[in-house]
Amino acid sequence: MTDKIALILGATIFGALLLDLVLNGGGAILFLGRKFVILLEYVAFWR
Repeated sequence: MTDKIALILGATIFGALLLDLVLNGGGAILFLGRKFVILLEYVAFWR
């Protein structure tokens, strides 16, 4: 991954998080965080 691609990807993710906080009060971040924790618990079970 080149530096240019990494910077664009980082800026896109940061922008999406910022927009979620401004427009949605962070609801999508919370939803994805909870789903990620469930996924981690599921994957840890199969370890």
